[in-house]
Amino acid sequence: MKNPDTFDRAEPGPRKANKRHVLRVALAQFDKDGIDATTIEGIRDLAETSIGSMYHHFGSKDGLLAALYFIALDDQLALIEPQIVSASDPRGAIAGLIGSYLEWVVQQPKLARFMFQARSYVAAGPHKDALAERNQRRYGTLLKRLREGVKDGVIRQMPSELYASLLVGQSENYCRAWLSSRVQGKPTDYTSIFVEAAWRSISK
Repeated sequence: MKNPDTFDRAEPGPRKANKRHVLRVALAQFDKDGIDATTIEGIRDLAETSIGSMYHHFGSKDGLLAALYFIALDDQLALIEPQIVSASDPRGAIAGLIGSYLEWVVQQPKLARFMFQARSYVAAGPHKDALAERNQRRYGTLLKRLREGVKDGVIRQMPSELYASLLVGQSENYCRAWLSSRVQGKPTDYTSIFVEAAWRSISK
């Protein structure tokens, strides 16, 4: 039996088949033409669906962007969080974070490229509060493990908002370059290097 893809996992069941179809068409068009050049009317025509169905599911282009972005975030978290939770120590949690993030990018290049493109649109749009809530949940488990490391004296204490930039900033920068074909080596080829760099950036 074929494993479900991202959209099957996010929107399961036969009643949501049309919604999944629209999401796949939208992702392909955003990847091909970019966010600004892609219109909701163009997606509707390519998906061969009705105006009513589009607006019922998404409301607007902003709603469609947010729906895709949140699906990508949730799919990432489903891969990353178990690695953080199951790690035996803070360094292992960081290795789980970096390794699973890089693996997700390699597995989902279109969604990863879309996330880099859409982040500022969603963060400034009508769904910014929902994004902030999701990000809080996304980093909650990691911050708990980091606080354990601070308590144990192996991690430097700093404002919580700095940790994400220090831990995944370098990985994200390389992934962005790989997704735009500016570098050839897959991000997962360098997992151990990124893990070591992340650990050095916050450890005592």
